[in-house]
Amino acid sequence: MAAKKKILLVDDEPDIIELISYNLEREDYDVRTADNGRDAIEIARDFLPDLILLDVMMPEMDGIETCAEIREYPELRKAMIAFLTARGEDYSQIAGFDAGADDYISKPIKPRVLLSRIQALLRRSPVGEAPGNADSASGISIDKEKYVVVSNGNELSLPKKEFELLALLMSKPGRVFTRDVILNTIWGNDVVVGDRTIDVHIRKLREKIGSELIKTVKGVGYKFEDK
Repeated sequence: MAAKKKILLVDDEPDIIELISYNLEREDYDVRTADNGRDAIEIARDFLPDLILLDVMMPEMDGIETCAEIREYPELRKAMIAFLTARGEDYSQIAGFDAGADDYISKPIKPRVLLSRIQALLRRSPVGEAPGNADSASGISIDKEKYVVVSNGNELSLPKKEFELLALLMSKPGRVFTRDVILNTIWGNDVVVGDRTIDVHIRKLREKIGSELIKTVKGVGYKFEDK
């Protein structure tokens, strides 16, 4: 019998906690809850959830800060994280993805739609679980099991999406990955992000590993250049 998938739900509104928890438990998920970011981090480190549903707007420690701190713990880097955002909130998707989120879900949302989104997230395989646990090229080594990147002897701390993007490009040096392939692989079919999101992540990677290693193929996409 397969183990239950574990979900941590974090929201400071009791009604939302109650409603979503009820629907998740009906679908046989193992659910834990927290009403603030600090408690969420402690619970996550003990619970090791497969998915964290994280409200953005919370007092003291908001969802962006909570997500970024969660990603600092190696044992939690493979957990999927989806932000719960109220429509009209001043929320930057790029800021969320930079913090390590995998998706965002707008509130209010119908329970059946939410369950469908959750199922899609849990089916998505992180790039770090692709065949082959390590790649090395041009003075850079990337360990996809440990989520560690070493560039010319220096260990780099990369946000999850930057790490997954670099892992994808380095998986086949010289191959051009189209924007569609990058979006579908790193952000998934169910996440709506624009070209600017890819460009921002590429720019940040170039700042950290060197601009000469990631080449732009105009009108197509990007490739990792192994020198």
